[in-house]
Order: sequence, then structure tokens, then C-alpha cells
Amino acid sequence: MSAHPVDEKLPALRMATTGLQHVAAMYAGVVAPPLIVGAAIGLSGTELTFLTGACLFTAGLATFLQTLGIWKIGARLPFVNGVTFAGVAPMTAVVAATDDKSDALPIIFGAVIVAGLLGFIAAPFFSKMVRFFPPVVTGTVITLIGVSLLPVAFGWAQGPNPAADDYGSSTYLTLAAVTLLLVLLLRRFTRGFVKQIAVLLGLVGGTLIAVPFGVTDFGPVTDAAVVGFPTPFHFGAPQFQIAAIVSMCVVMVVSMTESTADMLALGEIVDRPADEKTIAAGLRADTLGSALSPVFNGFMCSAFAQNIGLVAMTRIRSRYVVAAGGGFLVLMGLCPMAASLIAVVPRPVLGGAGVVLFGSVAASGIQTLVRAGLEKDNNVLIVAVSLAIGIIPISAPEFYHAFPETARIVLDSGISTGCVVAVVLNLVFNHLGRQRDAQDVTHPMEAGEELSGSPHPAPATP
Repeated sequence: MSAHPVDEKLPALRMATTGLQHVAAMYAGVVAPPLIVGAAIGLSGTELTFLTGACLFTAGLATFLQTLGIWKIGARLPFVNGVTFAGVAPMTAVVAATDDKSDALPIIFGAVIVAGLLGFIAAPFFSKMVRFFPPVVTGTVITLIGVSLLPVAFGWAQGPNPAADDYGSSTYLTLAAVTLLLVLLLRRFTRGFVKQIAVLLGLVGGTLIAVPFGVTDFGPVTDAAVVGFPTPFHFGAPQFQIAAIVSMCVVMVVSMTESTADMLALGEIVDRPADEKTIAAGLRADTLGSALSPVFNGFMCSAFAQNIGLVAMTRIRSRYVVAAGGGFLVLMGLCPMAASLIAVVPRPVLGGAGVVLFGSVAASGIQTLVRAGLEKDNNVLIVAVSLAIGIIPISAPEFYHAFPETARIVLDSGISTGCVVAVVLNLVFNHLGRQRDAQDVTHPMEAGEELSGSPHPAPATP
């Protein structure tokens, strides 16, 4: 009896090349969070290289857990794991609230460890509670993730130093615009593998164009060692602060929700539907990988949706191919020189690519919301209020200035507050007292009118 395509082992050369393709598809997504957090802390080029390498290394370990699995850990699907974008905004909020920036990473690491362990314990129970996280909740949260990160891209586009006289100069903005144009042209006029790595190629092209302008620094590469290891707790022993832990636990819920949705989608693509047992095992891999990641100076790990698209496009469904990609990630993490390459990319170039990268995250959220049943007034209100509250830290950064610093770590993360509000409102409107829903109107402002123009209200969505 032949093996299921998911369990098929391809020839070594094909497995290596297709594994590299998965790495190329998710590389920019893995290195962006450490770049954002490291820049917020003010890490040197050497330390930033170390942090980036650590995140590549831990992403590889988490991918091993997910694809190969041990015991009841791992979905054993072609699932790539890496640093989740959902944690970026809360982590930068922790940095902003920490007076001594050298304590920021230990506080973040401590919070991620606790959130990961709690998530591991909760995984089998969470897999039974998926109905409380419908598209109206997950779509809102994913949209907030992208919207919250876009200001980071705009800041990068203006230059490396906000205090410098040339910050926001026409040179920097032009480099960002050229990089964005390169990515768009590659996405429009190429196919297959080249199209899949358009963001990566845009970063390379933008960096080369920036060389004559004197804004490309090759110092991090020349200073980096060829071989290295992410020393455990390189930035200090983990510290445990309640506010940071609460914030990262919210991110863990978001991450588990996204991973569950991704597993369901991937199961359909590879013809091995993800049941409750598979989801629980996959969530254990996510959470255990997240709990172990800070030991090696990495951040919270989660599934990478862009790689699911790659599986669908190539129809290569073997989990061992993705495991090979995880092996490349580990090797890159053990080679500081390879990890330092991203540090060469000028900030304006990163900004141009970031517009596409972060904007795509927001677009994914909007795609999810399209399936959320927004013809129902309940869901419109959930999205409207959750997005409004989630955008407060972006549109009015000083809104919570009178609150204690510990509370602001949570409140200043629009993703965290938006997620909590969306979950609570979904419970109130779509789960409590559902027998009354048949009498509800379908537009929050105009009683008795359907958004679709239908004379009869549609049934409520769970």
C-alpha cells in the first residue's frame, strides 16, 4: 500500500530544493519581528544579527516539532512554524514601557515562556472551543495585526534614525518606493517560484540600488562569524512581569486561533482533514515550540499561512519537504554570517517591502471577514467596535496615558485589546440568548432594514 502524499519521502535533491522554496517563502516573515523589536530596543548590528539568527534557529526547531512530531505533539502535516507577527505590537509595547532597555528582552522571554506552557496545557481544551473563534473574530484580529504593523513600515521608509536631519528625506522615500515597485512588478510579471519570493527579491534589488547612495552597511556581514550557536539566555535570565505575561497570553490565544484555522485549511488542501486530535497535537507543537524558543533567544512561534499557499500551488504535500526546510532554518541560525545578511538591508528598503508584507496580513484579515457573515448586524457591530478599539493605540497613541504603566503594556497593543473585545462581543451577540437573534435587525443604525436589502433577517452565525 502506497504512502499518503503527506508521508511521502521525495528524492534528496528534490526534497532539498523544495524545502529551500519554503524557507524563501517565509524568510522575510521570520526576520521581520526580531528586526522590529531589536530596533525598538536599540540593539547593535551584532546583537541584531544574533537575535535574527536565534529566531531562524528556533523556527527550525518548531517546524521539526510540527512536521515530524513526537508523542502527541505535532500535526504531522506540511506545516512551517516561525515567529508570529501577532506578538510584535505587544513586545514593542513592553519595550516602550521598560525604562532599562536591557531588561526588555528578558521580560519578553519570561512572558513567552509562561504563555507557551499555559498554551500547551490548554491545547486539548482549546481544540474543543474553536466555535468561539469564528471568522468574525479571527478576521478582525488578523486585520488588526496588519494595520498595527503598517506604521512600522512607514517609519522604516523614512530612514534608520528618527533624530537625524535626513530622516524622511526624498532619498530614503525614493528607495522605499522603488523597492515597493520592484515587488509589485515581480508579483505581476513573474510566475512560480520567482513570484513566490518576490518580497525577498525586492529586498535584494532595493539593497543593490541603495549601494550608490551610501546607505548600505556591510559591516554586520564582515563582523559576523561563520559558525555560531544561539547561547541560551544570551540577553539575560527571563523575568516575569504580570502585565507582560497577560499580554503574551492574549497573543497566544490569537496564535492558537490562527494555527487552528491554518490546520483546517491545510488538511483540506492535502486531503487529510484535520480532526480534533490533529488540531490538539498541532497546538501542542506550537505552544511547546514557543515555550522553548526563549531559551535560545527566540520569540513566540506559530504557523505561517503563506506556506500553505505554497503547498496548494506546487501540490507537493510531503511533510518531509517542510521538515527539510526546517533543517535549513536551523543551519542558517547556526551561521551568523547568513543571518547577518538581512542586517545589510537599509531600513528604507525594508520599509518598501514592509508595505506589501504587512499590508498582505491586513488583506488576509479582510478576506477572512468576507466569510464572516457581515450581512448580520451582530457581526457588523463586533467588527466595528473591535477594530475601533484596536486602532486606538495607532490613531491616538496617548489615549491611555493616565493608566498605570503595567496596564498600558496590554492596552497599548491594539491586537490584544481588539482580540479581547471581539471574543467577548461574539459571545454576547452570537452565543448568549441566541433565541432572540431572529428578532434582531441587521443594520446597527437603521432598524428593520437588511444590509442586503432582503425583507427578512438572516439567521445568526455562531
